[in-house]
Amino acid sequence: MQTAQGNDFAHLYSNIDKRLSDLGADTAKDHPRAEHTCRLCCANQRAGNLRVYYLDAGYMDHIELSLEQSLDHCIKCNICTAACPVAAVTDRFPGPKYVGPQAQRFRHERQPAPDASVDYCSGCRVCNEVCPTGVRIAELNARARARIVAERGLPFRNWLIARSELVGRLSCGPHAPLVNTGLRFGPARWLVDRLLGIHRAAPLPAASTYSFRAWFKRRQRPLASRKAPAARQVVYFHGCSTNYYEPWVGQAAVAVLERNGFEVILAPQNCCGLPLISNGDFAAARRAHAANVRKLLPYVRQGIPVVGASTSCTLTLKEEAPEILGMHDADTRAVAEGTFDIFEFLRSLAEREELDIAFDRIERTLPYHPPCQYRAHRLGLPTLDVLGLVPGLTLTNSRAACCGIAGTYGLKREKYQIAMDVGAELFDFVRRSGAELALCDSETCRWQISHATGVVSKHPLEILAEAYGYCA
Repeated sequence: MQTAQGNDFAHLYSNIDKRLSDLGADTAKDHPRAEHTCRLCCANQRAGNLRVYYLDAGYMDHIELSLEQSLDHCIKCNICTAACPVAAVTDRFPGPKYVGPQAQRFRHERQPAPDASVDYCSGCRVCNEVCPTGVRIAELNARARARIVAERGLPFRNWLIARSELVGRLSCGPHAPLVNTGLRFGPARWLVDRLLGIHRAAPLPAASTYSFRAWFKRRQRPLASRKAPAARQVVYFHGCSTNYYEPWVGQAAVAVLERNGFEVILAPQNCCGLPLISNGDFAAARRAHAANVRKLLPYVRQGIPVVGASTSCTLTLKEEAPEILGMHDADTRAVAEGTFDIFEFLRSLAEREELDIAFDRIERTLPYHPPCQYRAHRLGLPTLDVLGLVPGLTLTNSRAACCGIAGTYGLKREKYQIAMDVGAELFDFVRRSGAELALCDSETCRWQISHATGVVSKHPLEILAEAYGYCA
């Protein structure tokens, strides 16, 4: 005799099969997770809300499933709202709980988005860090923003600033001084503010007169490096900022890796796609990530690690793009598992006693800010661990929640002041330190810190290269 639960499952199988048939996919019974899927749907149907999500391949997106399940893990404790740096400074964002798990219950593919305030989420992931029950709030918000873009379109301003590779390519080169002068010219910035909505005071980086890739192509490797055996290799993922704005960061990365006996390979690559994700342009972000997977996979399959100095880029390759965009194929997973942030990579060398620790002494005490994207790696603080090996060097952790810029977030006219207010605690910390230099692993955070405080900000890797005696 069939049980009541069995009747529920039979009915739900029928509903799911119909949805799958509409998508041209296989039936739910053919999927190894069918019973688990139906139990979830059964619970949702009792609440009068049946939602089933599938990938193009015809099976349930397990990230989407975990997001849906995580809604019921929200205990409405408001810890995320109390910790949210954006909700603390503006009423335009009611808080992660409200626009995340609470609003998600009202989102449906056949209904308009219920709350546009989710666009004020900066994506800093502090909510994910503090949630005691593991609700995937930042991912929910990113996908909700993408739905709004799908319904209402992407404003030209957001389209433009999301394409950091295009903007960098147009800005970098012998004409860079002219571009930089224009960006510092008050009337021009006022016009950009009025026409595009990019705040006239927002920290736009100065373009370099040469790209990192051009430098790498024409450089002369040190004689000792040329003679060293090429048994150990790494692929360096430089990202847009290093290639077009801060080539010296890439130069420091190459110097450090070569000092530790690695041959540095500069593989073909493109923008990691994070600015596209942050602005809700998921179609372009998928294309960007898929292209990087194709370009990096041949090296990963050979066991060559991919190492990046932009913590936002490495997090996107490792986690953000695969999870938020629902890209879970074997090739994407292989690239994710083969990607490392550079200080994560160096710390692993130190743990195996393979890191060259013949450092010069550096007598300095410097403020250090571990950016949100770095903390989202859930690695601890590898930068502090590695630089703690440099004699005489003391780094003071800011312990600030966020600098506020959040990639392109703080460039937008309506969000510029919010970003500045969010970063106020960090800016005060840097000023109070009295140091002439601040350290941060994220390029946009560095630009924000310098903009707000007037203090020069560098990548910690530059200090490590200095400890090895490297001068850019």
